[in-house]
Amino acid sequence: MARGEGAEQYAASLLPVKPINTQIKTVKPKEQRTRLTVWNKLCYAIGGAPYQITGSALGFFLQIYLLDVAQLDPFHASIILFVGRAWDAVTDPTVGFLVSRSRWTGIGRMMPWILCSTPFAVLTYFLIWYVPPFEQGKVLWYLVFYCLFQSMQTCFHVPYSALTMFITDDQKERDSATAYRMMVEVLGTVLGTAIQGQIVGGASNCPTDPDDLGSGNSTNASIVSLEETKQAYLISSGVICVIYVFCAAVLFLGVKEKKESGRKKTQLTFRQGLWLVMSYGPYVKLVIGFLFTSLAFMLLEGNFALFITYALGHRKDFQNILLVIMLSGTLTIPWWQWFLTRFGKKKAVYFGITWAVPFMILIICIKSNLVISYLVSVAAGVSVAAAFLLPWSMLPDVVDDFKVKNPDIHGHEALFYSFYVFFIKFASGVSLGVSTLSLKFAGYVTGSCTQPEAVSLTLKVLVSPVPVVLIAVGLLILRTYPINEERRQGNRKLLQEMLDSESETSALGSDV
Repeated sequence: MARGEGAEQYAASLLPVKPINTQIKTVKPKEQRTRLTVWNKLCYAIGGAPYQITGSALGFFLQIYLLDVAQLDPFHASIILFVGRAWDAVTDPTVGFLVSRSRWTGIGRMMPWILCSTPFAVLTYFLIWYVPPFEQGKVLWYLVFYCLFQSMQTCFHVPYSALTMFITDDQKERDSATAYRMMVEVLGTVLGTAIQGQIVGGASNCPTDPDDLGSGNSTNASIVSLEETKQAYLISSGVICVIYVFCAAVLFLGVKEKKESGRKKTQLTFRQGLWLVMSYGPYVKLVIGFLFTSLAFMLLEGNFALFITYALGHRKDFQNILLVIMLSGTLTIPWWQWFLTRFGKKKAVYFGITWAVPFMILIICIKSNLVISYLVSVAAGVSVAAAFLLPWSMLPDVVDDFKVKNPDIHGHEALFYSFYVFFIKFASGVSLGVSTLSLKFAGYVTGSCTQPEAVSLTLKVLVSPVPVVLIAVGLLILRTYPINEERRQGNRKLLQEMLDSESETSALGSDV
């Protein structure tokens, strides 16, 4: 009833001025302007690749890099991973608030943030993968540059995420652009996994032959190979930095940010903005539900390289198995887009997220087998695709629902996205910190080619039972999410009426 009353009042206020010029029609030109070309969608989607390329490289490889290449103590590695992610989480709502108060410039309101943060993000990312020639301040080195990179990445990704609401007013076009974005972002995770995995995977600091582990030559070979591994990490990070800059340039050149016409931003304090977002029920339920499911996949992602290497014994194949997961996810993104369009987003969540559960259980219940590991990776990639697509496809629905309920509040889209990213990143920091600390308690030996049985058992727990429980909790919470297809379509019609009214008002005002 609140939505209907708001729309009626808004429309009623326009009736007295309508007879001034009944021939003015601005709806069709408005619709034409909000249509996106395939080129616009591709350029917008390419802008999301840097976040996923660097994210997949850090997510899959940073833990094993800190432990086996930088050779930090697991406790220190857990501090770096947790503090870095926690700092990253804190910067998200802060940047979101600053973005929401940014003024419009000649290139938009979001684009200056993206352009200015790119060179600093590239520099700090490269230095994360450099092993300094000193031991005393090594922990501080990684902590500082990891936090700095996360800050710069936040200044890129929060405005980019909110840009979804400013490239078009049409919900179908936004959903389509989001599908393009998810496709490219999963390709980005494939690219990040491929670049990092294939370059680094060819340089292992452990003998490939088990008989060499006890030989006297293994130590010298390991030292030489460790230097080669350090060099490989630098090369892969350099390649990723070049791609980062290219994607940012494509986004800037191919996407035009659309200024909201006829609307004035409501200036709120940070505390008011926080309350505004966190008191909105549908948003809270969506965020908490995906918080648990995302935490499950983050645990799997953060520990899977170590799990494949030490629990399954596929040291030479771990980078290929990770690549298969990402390729499988990429190929199924279009299918998930069709599924959520045909059956609804909530059904897609239930089916897509639960698909991975049997395979998580299977991978730890059977004896280590390379063929089965690849088959499980293919199946797991299907759920990875759903986990990528669905949250970002449903967030605009929440923002639209909020706009319908609060038609007088504008300019705070970035807050919804930034607080969502805040919770996800904070959960990621907790998962990485706790899992790395668990490995220390299990007796993980830094720089060793073999690990105790307790480490293998801990890795199995971290990639199967714990994620399964988190997925179950998340799906139970998402059952209470109130925005179904009927409500979503109703919001779309109301928003279109509001936009049409604004177009007519602005046209009449300029005519007068």
